[in-house]
Amino acid sequence: MPSPRARRRLAVALSVALCAAVAGGCGLGAGAAPSETQLLVSQDFGARPLALADQPKTGGSDTVMRLLQRNVKTVTLRFGGKFVQSIDGVAGGTRAGRPVDWFFYVNGLEADTGATSVRVHAGDRVWWDFHDWGVTDHVPAVVGQFPEPFLHGVDGRRLPTRVECVDQKDPACQSVQDRLVGFGLPASKGGIANSFVADTLRILVGPWRVLREDTTARLIERGPGRSGVYARPSADGRSIAVLDAAGRTTRTLGPGTGLIAATSAADNSDPVWVVTGTDARGVQAAAAALDEGALSGRFAVAVVGGRPVALPDRG
Repeated sequence: MPSPRARRRLAVALSVALCAAVAGGCGLGAGAAPSETQLLVSQDFGARPLALADQPKTGGSDTVMRLLQRNVKTVTLRFGGKFVQSIDGVAGGTRAGRPVDWFFYVNGLEADTGATSVRVHAGDRVWWDFHDWGVTDHVPAVVGQFPEPFLHGVDGRRLPTRVECVDQKDPACQSVQDRLVGFGLPASKGGIANSFVADTLRILVGPWRVLREDTTARLIERGPGRSGVYARPSADGRSIAVLDAAGRTTRTLGPGTGLIAATSAADNSDPVWVVTGTDARGVQAAAAALDEGALSGRFAVAVVGGRPVALPDRG
């Protein structure tokens, strides 16, 4: 019996196959073309961009799959049309004995349905990435499409944003709130709630030794297999191990280290972002890196010596 994740991946693949079978399809009918849309196609967790379009070709009521087809040369299938074989010649399968495949994200969120079922809304950022999934086939949220999902939200709905801080007077807390307000977002600020609030995006700010008390944030300590984040903070918060795409620790970072990452408690739940660090200096460094340029095309970011380092670690 396939696992729930395997069944979900099969459903995604079948949707893609159905899309290919319908000539000129994958749209949802007539309608105005979505504006201000962005499309990124990359390899290896964003390390190698293949295509980036700030103004991709769009059509009325496009889906994610149809948007892709409009803007790349070829999309091919395998196994009788059940799975995506390749995008512009980059094919899923194995590489150096490890499984690799295509995954897509909309406004920083991994979809739980096929690309033919996800409609593209105005302002959406769509990201297809080809990467090793031997450690996990489920990365629920990424930071590399910031200021999404805060700016345009989820499935065309902008959601309330709450900045939750260990110390609301800390400059790092104010910096995060100011960054969001700068995008015209009415982000509220408060203490760590450690509770589920439906249809609300949460950003937790503070040192890891305290943020880990939040049950969703603490999933990051369990590694990418549980959280989708290729970093593992220590329980005492004094160090952060960064991992490569195979889940191996490449280095362990100490004082002054920051981390910006996102995860969720379960499929279909809203993401929780963390802006954290090993100490106050690390938290401040992470808050300073909450920037579109620093995060663009990265699944998560460690901040080392004030410099953002993409995760998984590339050595």
